[in-house]
Amino acid sequence: QVQLVESGGGLAQPGGSLRLSCAAFGFTRDYYAIAWFRQAPGKEREGVSCISTIDGTTTAAGSVKGRFTISRDKAKNTVYLQMDRLEIEDTGIYYCAVDHTGRCAAPYDNWGQGTQVTVSS
Repeated sequence: QVQLVESGGGLAQPGGSLRLSCAAFGFTRDYYAIAWFRQAPGKEREGVSCISTIDGTTTAAGSVKGRFTISRDKAKNTVYLQMDRLEIEDTGIYYCAVDHTGRCAAPYDNWGQGTQVTVSS
């Protein structure tokens, strides 16, 4: 069974950086996509970024373009989200999830437990 485990959240100051990790276990196929989502207090969950293992294609929400970078270490079955120039609005719980078609499209499955990111001065 596929399982995703997030780590790397914490407290950062505005303008600072954090790197999140999403370790994947139990995949039986080569092609899939892993996406990062976030949910701020009182707000709906939103997609942040996604990477496909088919061709390495990535997507990013407009609010994080130029600040967040998604990448993948194939050998470690881990996807990273490098978050630079953090803003207070980036605060929330960050989750990773799988798109088993590899297209970075809904539906997403096998959600991780989430990791808290707090940006505050």
